[in-house]
Amino acid sequence: MKKIGILFGQENTFPKAFVDRVNEKKESGIVAEFVKIDQLEQGVATDYAVIIDRISQDVPFYRAYLKNAALNGTAVLNNPFWWSADEKFFNNCLATKLGVPVPKTILLPSHVMPDDTNENSFRNLFGYYKWDDINTKIGFPAYMKPHSGGGWKSVYKLDNMHTFHTNHPETGQLVMMFQEAIDFTDYFRCYCLNREYVHIMPYEPRNPHHLRYDSQVKATGAAAKKLLATVKDYVLRLNNALGYDFNTVEFAVRDGIPYAIDFCNPAPDADINSVGQANFEWIVENAALMAIKRAKQHKEGQSNITWGEYVSAGVQGKSISVPKGDDAEEGKESSDKKSSSKKKKGE
Repeated sequence: MKKIGILFGQENTFPKAFVDRVNEKKESGIVAEFVKIDQLEQGVATDYAVIIDRISQDVPFYRAYLKNAALNGTAVLNNPFWWSADEKFFNNCLATKLGVPVPKTILLPSHVMPDDTNENSFRNLFGYYKWDDINTKIGFPAYMKPHSGGGWKSVYKLDNMHTFHTNHPETGQLVMMFQEAIDFTDYFRCYCLNREYVHIMPYEPRNPHHLRYDSQVKATGAAAKKLLATVKDYVLRLNNALGYDFNTVEFAVRDGIPYAIDFCNPAPDADINSVGQANFEWIVENAALMAIKRAKQHKEGQSNITWGEYVSAGVQGKSISVPKGDDAEEGKESSDKKSSSKKKKGE
């Protein structure tokens, strides 16, 4: 019997629906349940062929449990080793190599020095950091948000340098990204499972939380069809490179070009009360299909976790490069040139 487990925290609707859906399919030799942990001893395998992780980002004990499980052959979704290493600023850096447009971004040193450091710890940070460059290179309005983590915590909308200098001290030891604000016409939040199933959801982040999925695609006709095809392509590029089995990607569309805004969400919201019935049904069904597929592929005595193309290419001594002839990337370059021209004219 191959067991599929789900490891979760405070959420309620998705974990139970997922377990029920897997078991309703009555796949021979496969059963799903909530993960049960009674003791964690080094090097000892778990009872699970597959575990879906929804909580270890907040509970270090669970992250250690999952690494040990992966070492002993469990297919942990998402890969706990990569999840531990990844963060949002690197995501943006990687996107620039994949031909996926992202907002212009600068990484800022923390306002408060980390514990156990002093001025001598920052001798490689040459002189006083060029704060005014964020005005000339990024401009306003802009967003300031943590380079790692999620959930709209410590996110600031900034309109000028005064608001930056007012808000940056509030961030303490957090390392922050200073990022161009994209004035968007369409916005999408996209589930991606097993790096093959993609679900594109119109989303309005400016709405109250319970109304954010109450949105429609504003582009129409051929433009909408091309836009959605590009969004799906970018979702797959990003998740194949990063290696996430369960993730969401958000896009803000400006001048017909989708900019990837946030795509380090390996435990995305899947609560029926926020995503709505139709989206909830999609995620439950396709998560069940993914878990069953991975359970069938599971092989005893070997590693069953997956790695993204970025890591795989590095192991082979290769690098990921921008795909050739990308129409959307060409469109981005054209848009950037227009923006630069406007700034020169003082518009």
